[in-house]
Amino acid sequence: RGLKFMLVLLQSISDGERDEEHPNLIRVNAMKAYEISLKKYHGWMLQKLFMGSVYALPYKSDLLKALEKGKEVKEEESIEKIHQFLSRATPILDAIYEMYTRMNAELSYKA
Repeated sequence: RGLKFMLVLLQSISDGERDEEHPNLIRVNAMKAYEISLKKYHGWMLQKLFMGSVYALPYKSDLLKALEKGKEVKEEESIEKIHQFLSRATPILDAIYEMYTRMNAELSYKA
């Protein structure tokens, strides 16, 4: 589930989704990733904790710099690398989720 969260977050950033008023924040991306990957597994309390935690997320520029191991790289180059990573990692995660579904191993309880 954590991997799915990360992939959806990176895909959202790669797709250019952002808060127009605060384009360097990744709250919009994190909220989308949470809604798709984790929210259904969390009870009310964890959902509220997550909503508060998005205010502690790094800026998009800091995240991209961290992904580039501290090097200063143009945002477009970083986004292209993210896109390349996603094109390879997403099919693997999809296969894992398909296997979980086939084996009826997807846990549906809420934490």
